Amino acid sequence: MGETSIWIDGAPAGALELPDRAFAYGDGLFETLLLRGSRPLLLELHLDRLRVGLQRLGFPDCMDSVSEYLARAAAAEAGADLFRVLRLTVSRGGGPRGYAPPADCRPRVVISVSSLKVEPDRFPAPARLGETSVRWGRQPLLAGLKHLNRLEQVLAAADCDPHNCDEVLMLDQSGMPLSVSAGNLFLVAGKRLLTPSLDEAGIAGTRRRLILERLAAVCGLQAAETRLELSQLLAASELFYCNSVIGLRPVGTFRDRRWLEHPVTRRLHVAYLECLGE
Repeated sequence: MGETSIWIDGAPAGALELPDRAFAYGDGLFETLLLRGSRPLLLELHLDRLRVGLQRLGFPDCMDSVSEYLARAAAAEAGADLFRVLRLTVSRGGGPRGYAPPADCRPRVVISVSSLKVEPDRFPAPARLGETSVRWGRQPLLAGLKHLNRLEQVLAAADCDPHNCDEVLMLDQSGMPLSVSAGNLFLVAGKRLLTPSLDEAGIAGTRRRLILERLAAVCGLQAAETRLELSQLLAASELFYCNSVIGLRPVGTFRDRRWLEHPVTRRLHVAYLECLGE
């Protein structure tokens, strides 16, 4: 179960033909989905974000091919009611040397399916949240997209082990909290659920969208995007982060603050599991 299966343009493969602009320039987008048996979970949220990203990067329309190749890869995983992780990468494809994208590009779709180290249907243990000096770069044109240029997160995540933490808080260029290295950040203040706005940087996560548009209301919360300050994180009654693999994970410690109970995060987690089961 530890092996990874790979498909390129709908066919099993083990190597990527070069040149490819994803490898050369990070010219592409990706989605990380939960797969249960042969069913991609919350698929429309991922396809919506991918569609927006492809349009903004000027890719030709390839969503029909993406859906077809994704269905093939998912069907090959049938037979086991297990959570697995599926990564879907769309590259602009090959082309001549140089930054300028070719006018006649042919996107490539690379899909990998791997086993999971976590159990998404279990409430995660509270995380130790540390800090990093790596800050998000400001680029409104790319804000929200899950593009392939993720070196900021690579450098930030490298700070977890030296600081003995599970995740690190990433700030924007103004020193405001924006996210963790691999997820979106939320704080609970009374009946308000707040998350940093992503107008200039960051990734608009699928679970973030689900919480803002659906889960918050189900749990009787008023959700909003706003600019947050560090003092608000430390004063929050709860703090958690989310992504497509772990779901929602509460923060147990940050600086000298400790959170021992996480009732709101637990309610949101229960509502989240109901969405996964639909």
